[in-house]
Amino acid sequence: MTEAVAAPYESRMLIDGKLVDGEAGAFTNINPATEEVLGEVADASRADMRRAIDAARRCFDETDWATDHQFRKRCLLQLHDAIAGELEELREELIREVGAPRAVTHGPQLDAPFADGLRYPAGLIDTFGWETDLGDTVVSVTGVNTTRKVWHEPVGVVGAIVPWNFPFEVSINKLGQALAAGNTVVLKAAPDTPFNATRLGRLIAEHTDMPAGAVNVVTASDHLVGEELTLSPKVDMISFTGSTAVGKRIMEKGAATMKRLFLELGGKSATIVLDDADFNTACLIGIGPLLHAGQGCAAPTRILLPRSRYDEGVAILQGIYQNIAPGDPQDPGTLCGPVISAKQRDRILGYIRKGVDEGATMLVGSAAAPAEFDKGFWVSPTLFTEVDNSMTIAQEEIFGPVLTVIGYDDEDDAVRIANDSPYGLAGNVMSGSLERSLAVARRLRAGFIGLNGTAGYGADTPFGGYKDSGVGRQNGAIGFAQYTEVKSVAYPAQ
Repeated sequence: MTEAVAAPYESRMLIDGKLVDGEAGAFTNINPATEEVLGEVADASRADMRRAIDAARRCFDETDWATDHQFRKRCLLQLHDAIAGELEELREELIREVGAPRAVTHGPQLDAPFADGLRYPAGLIDTFGWETDLGDTVVSVTGVNTTRKVWHEPVGVVGAIVPWNFPFEVSINKLGQALAAGNTVVLKAAPDTPFNATRLGRLIAEHTDMPAGAVNVVTASDHLVGEELTLSPKVDMISFTGSTAVGKRIMEKGAATMKRLFLELGGKSATIVLDDADFNTACLIGIGPLLHAGQGCAAPTRILLPRSRYDEGVAILQGIYQNIAPGDPQDPGTLCGPVISAKQRDRILGYIRKGVDEGATMLVGSAAAPAEFDKGFWVSPTLFTEVDNSMTIAQEEIFGPVLTVIGYDDEDDAVRIANDSPYGLAGNVMSGSLERSLAVARRLRAGFIGLNGTAGYGADTPFGGYKDSGVGRQNGAIGFAQYTEVKSVAYPAQ
C-alpha cells in the first residue's frame, strides 16, 4: 500500500465544551485496507452519553443559541473555515479510517459536502420562512377579528447518529441543518470511523464561538451507548442515517417519548435502461456499485435491461467488471477500495454465495476474498446476470461491489420490477428521450431519481426515500424545516 502523510488524529470526545477521555477507556481504530491500528479513541460509557445529553439540554434551555440567528450563522461559518484549514489532513484521515478511495474524497466523501454542507444552511438562517402571516380574519369560533401567525422554532436537542460509509458527509449535513435551525446536537460517531468526528469536535472547541453543549461528539465501541439518545426524554429528535433494521428499532424505542424522527435508511436502487438508450453510455452506470466498494445506500445495484438488447448490455457490463479491480485507496486511480471490516466482507461474500445457490449466473467475481491481498478486507467486483427480481440478491441491500442484471419485457414491466422492492431510496432512468425518461421517473416509487447519468446531489436538494428507505429528507429547505416545530399564534387584530 502507498504511504501517505500521517494525520494528527484526535482521540478525545467533545462534551459540554471540553475535550475529554471516555469513562470506558479507549478502543482502537483500524485501517480497513491494511488492518493497521491507526490509534485509539475515547470509549464512552452510558454515563458519558447522558452527560452529553444534559449539556445539550442546558445549552438549548439556558442560552440564546436557539434565538440568536446571526450568532449561529457566524459560528457555522467559523466551523467551515476551520475545516478548510485542515481539509487535506481530513482527506488523509478519511482514506485511512474509511478506506475511501482518494478519488471519491474529491466528490461525495469530502469535497462536495464540505463545499456547501455548512454554508447553505447558514444562508437559510436569513431566508427561511421563520414567520408566516396568515392575514386578519374574523374567526368563527370567537367572532373576533384576529391576526394569525405561524412560527417555526427549533425542535430542541437532536441526537445525530452517523454511519461509517460516508461519515463526514452525513455528519456535516446533519450538523449544518440542525444547528442552523437553532437546535443543539449530540453527534454519535460510528465506532468504525470515529476520527473524522472527533476532529470536528476539536475544531468546534478551538475555532468557533459555539457555547458549551451546542455540539457534543460522542464515540463508543458499544452501539447501545447510542441508544441512550433514543430513550432519553431530554432528546427531542433523532436524526439517523444507517440500516433499515436499526431505523425501525429507533422508531420503536423512540415512541415512548414521542421522538421526532429523520431516518435515512437502506436502498436497493434500480436503473432502468430503456430500449432507445445509447447503451455504450447508459451501461456505464454499472460502475456505480464499484465506487467505494458499493458502500453507499443509493448505489445503483439493480440494472434493468430490455430483453431485446439484454446480451448487448451484459457484454458492456462484463467488460467494465473484468477491468476494474479492488486496489489501494491511496492510489488516485482506484475506484473500488476495501470494505470496512471483516464482518462486512463476510456478510457480502455470504450474499454472493446465496446468489449462486439461488440460480443467478456469476459472470464476473468470486465468492471468496481476492487472494492477492495479505491484509485488509476485500471483495472482488461481482456481476450477476440472469437474475430474477425475487432472488435475495435483488431484494436485500448487500452494501458491497455487487451488481445484479435483470431483464424486462416492456416499459410497464420495467417499472413493475423497479418498484417491486421493500426499498425506495433512489433510482435512475436511461433513455434517448428526455420526455420518456421523465414519464418513467414519475412512476418510480423512490425519493431520488437521476436521468441519463445525472444526480441532483447538493445541500439544497432533499435526499431520502419512500417505504423502508426512511422518513424525512436530508438537505434542502424541506430538510431544514424538519428540524423545526410549528407554532400557530393568534391575537386580536390591531
